[in-house]
Amino acid sequence: MLIRKDASIEGTIGGGTLEAMAIQLAPEVFKTKQCSVEDIELTDDDARAAGMVCGGEVSVLLEYIDALDISQLNIYHKAKELKVSDTDFVMITKISQSKRHLSGKNKWICTETDLFGEEDKEVQNIVKELRENFNHIKFHLYVGNNRYMIEPFYTTDKLYIVGAGHISQQIAALTKTLGFYTAILDDREAFANKERFPTADEVHVVPSTYEGLLQDVHIAKNSYIVIVTRGVDKVVLEQALQAKAKYIGMIGSKTKKKLRLFSTSTRGFCAKDLDDVCCPVGVSINAQTPEEIAISIVAELIKVRRS
Repeated sequence: MLIRKDASIEGTIGGGTLEAMAIQLAPEVFKTKQCSVEDIELTDDDARAAGMVCGGEVSVLLEYIDALDISQLNIYHKAKELKVSDTDFVMITKISQSKRHLSGKNKWICTETDLFGEEDKEVQNIVKELRENFNHIKFHLYVGNNRYMIEPFYTTDKLYIVGAGHISQQIAALTKTLGFYTAILDDREAFANKERFPTADEVHVVPSTYEGLLQDVHIAKNSYIVIVTRGVDKVVLEQALQAKAKYIGMIGSKTKKKLRLFSTSTRGFCAKDLDDVCCPVGVSINAQTPEEIAISIVAELIKVRRS
């Protein structure tokens, strides 16, 4: 949330007690040009007023942004650049107990491959830890006398549904309401179109062999892939494994999984890669109809997202 000197705001931290406190403390931050970290205990009533499920401890960082601090502006320009390019990153802020003024030299941006900011051994160690589990991070760390606030900026969860049949239609309708960016891929133009998938963000007609999907569609590491194709699932599975997607689900039986994974294992994938493929796809709810199967698959997507 951005607070201006006239107390007008952009964005939100949930409203209620938290937001009111931040606005109330902002004039002091403008006056001293020093950051402030407020650790607050929220009651269940306070939490509900802020749109949260339950109470607990919340840490709020109030930070003065100096328009004349070039190093600080460079960090925020880099953050904007990464957001525009749809790149996941985390922002790391060091808060020394002895020094409350923050500059760009106290901030870093870490992607899965790059680190932007001043050289710092402590931060390099933190980055190493972050990259071991980039999508499941701690929000604050203590190293010596320093406290580090970790802010994740992740792109929208992207779901690629390979195959545009009846089950895929039902999946796409559900995932849109859950905030998944949903893309449909199929070799049949009569099936892969916006008329049949009005809620999909992307619809792609691909070659009949389904080869070269990674060249035509960029699939990021934190993506979800659901394979509901007709007889070409082996070709699609091999490409999905290459993409190292966060989730790969394939419709079919356990026997089918064994056959597909046995043939795929000869192409250089390790046992861990193959074990992580969900087949049969979806949670077990004895689903029969396309609508029921779609619900079971989407339930599994939610389970992975929240795990």
